[in-house]
Amino acid sequence: MRTKKILLPSIIVAALLIFAFLSPMLTPYSISNQNLMIAKTPPSFNHIMGTDIYGRDMFSRVIAASRISIFSALAVVLLMASIGVIIGTFCGYLGGIADTILMRVSDIFLAFPGIVLAIATSGLFHNGIFGAIIALVSVGWPRYARLSRGLVLSTKTSTYISAARLSGCNTVQIVFTEILPNIVGPIIVTASLDIGTSLMEISALSFLGLGATPPTPEWGSMISESRSLLQLTPWITLSPGIAIFITVSIFNIFGESLRDYYNA
Repeated sequence: MRTKKILLPSIIVAALLIFAFLSPMLTPYSISNQNLMIAKTPPSFNHIMGTDIYGRDMFSRVIAASRISIFSALAVVLLMASIGVIIGTFCGYLGGIADTILMRVSDIFLAFPGIVLAIATSGLFHNGIFGAIIALVSVGWPRYARLSRGLVLSTKTSTYISAARLSGCNTVQIVFTEILPNIVGPIIVTASLDIGTSLMEISALSFLGLGATPPTPEWGSMISESRSLLQLTPWITLSPGIAIFITVSIFNIFGESLRDYYNA
């Protein structure tokens, strides 16, 4: 029963990732060729999402943008989870002054609104989508550090940890073979729920000109390009907006199913 609950969301997410990876090969029209003769064309049979201000097919650009938007969000979650879990796990297990210093640093990061700090960081080290990823990772790792540290503190006093020490296992062996396998569930659930949030944050930074920049297709930058024409040509703005909504919903449903799976 537990497996059935997670099976369908997992299949949908896998299909979405495959689609995003192959997206440049699935576009019916070129994403870069401009044709001002058909600029701002409303949705029709030939262009089901209409065309943008340069006459480029919106459907093709929305499809192509899925690769950058989705995989950038995945990169953010993977990096900040990896950094945070490594720091939090060793801090929780070893303790001492390193634990105190790193946890105070994480408190400082957590004291600021994440997206505001990400905007400041991205603006300081602006380097396109790569800069946006680094900015979000730099402000997101403390959540995972705190989470993993708390899980380790409640786990390291267990009997099987004491048995591992008595058997001669060193710190690295205990952490990677005994502790991490037993705390990975909550971390995976948190990471899966963060994918949708990271996607919206990547789009927000691109909307502000701090992420992907035109003509690179990315959902946030596509909305930014057409925001002044929302009342005249709403399809140009709504198309990438709907794509963000659907994608975030899929990842959120997947995260909820994972949470139910691990809590069942």
